[in-house]
Amino acid sequence: MSPPGDNHVAFTEWVISQGAKINGVAPARFPGRGLGMIATREIKEGEVMVQIPLKAMYTIDCVPPSFVNKFLDGISIHGLLAAFLTHGDPKLLEKYALWQAVWPSRQDFADSMPLLWPEHLRCPSPSPLSPNVEVLLPPSISGQWNTIRKKTLEEPYETSHQNLLPEMEKRLQDAWSSVRAVFPDTDWDTYTYHWLIVNTRSFYYLMPDEEPPEDKNDAMALVPFADYFNHSDEACDVVFDGEAYTFRATKNYEKGEEIYMSYGPHPNDFLLTEYGFYLPTNDSDAIYLDDIIFRDLNASSIEELKLHQYYGNYQLTPTGPCFRTEVVACLKYLPAKDWRSYVQGQSTRGVSPKKTSTVVRAWIGRYRKEAEETIGILERRVEKVSNGEGKSEGDKEKLDTLLGRWRQIRALCESALESMR
Repeated sequence: MSPPGDNHVAFTEWVISQGAKINGVAPARFPGRGLGMIATREIKEGEVMVQIPLKAMYTIDCVPPSFVNKFLDGISIHGLLAAFLTHGDPKLLEKYALWQAVWPSRQDFADSMPLLWPEHLRCPSPSPLSPNVEVLLPPSISGQWNTIRKKTLEEPYETSHQNLLPEMEKRLQDAWSSVRAVFPDTDWDTYTYHWLIVNTRSFYYLMPDEEPPEDKNDAMALVPFADYFNHSDEACDVVFDGEAYTFRATKNYEKGEEIYMSYGPHPNDFLLTEYGFYLPTNDSDAIYLDDIIFRDLNASSIEELKLHQYYGNYQLTPTGPCFRTEVVACLKYLPAKDWRSYVQGQSTRGVSPKKTSTVVRAWIGRYRKEAEETIGILERRVEKVSNGEGKSEGDKEKLDTLLGRWRQIRALCESALESMR
């Protein structure tokens, strides 16, 4: 751990000049992990450590109406905040110069975020020349598998933690199209960089009297200095009261101890896609059995799931399969009439925990097979890169990241199978 540098000192002084209160904390550089927030003294539970006033934040209200009105066909708040950083009045943006000086570089994003990884690592597409592509990203991120062919669904369903990369790419492309319609000469690298800055450093921003937007990505703002906090489930308390964000200690901290905040109860695949990292241990981690389960059901069973609100989002977490998964497993052996009575809470006739476990274990085993297959692919790729045979030396760190994630997934499957014996 070391001081982050003079530019971070200058930025901290700027934040204080904007009315921020910083009490017993400071940014620090952690070897191999980048920047984070540490205690500069002993901090007691309940103490306010950081308070950032609204006037210091970068919000939609910082974008002049004359700029907003250029986008007559509409644009997301996310896209608009990035657009103003790219094309806004330099005199207005000068306010944020010291803040921008401590932001990560575009190369930092290219190294860590799958969105910017090369095609052969991200989401390869089959072609006549290479019909059997090797998928390296987990299915929750890429929506692709190595060992199964997904069943085509006539009716997609709403999910927040699946098909993560395609959804992220769509958000970016929609914003890019809107910006290019107004500023045709926009540089892709510059705009993508600003879009990722907003994506990775934003806080959920909603005034106390406002209704939440339909899209949570339209309730975002950048909060200077607070963006030093790294993510953990063991986090400080964060409150926005319409005037300031306040960060309060939820336990006692020793001098030099890192202090975290929570980005939300997200699985590791989400954290990797949206922020470019994942946690070694994550109580909110999950993988989804949807593609495996749908392949194992006929059309009439799927209709039953839709009718009774059990269609999709079948999670496997560190504590085991979710209740939705167990309910669907019952559909594999119960007569339709008995299954309907069960899900409606009228009867448990015919429900067998042993049979349910057998069905779910087979599904989990299918995912474990995918993990083992992909781990083998990744280990061979890492060996090739180490021997100078890979496409790029820069691939090794990304491959190691994916290998670590897939080993987590395999361990999650094996732990669940062991607990269900």
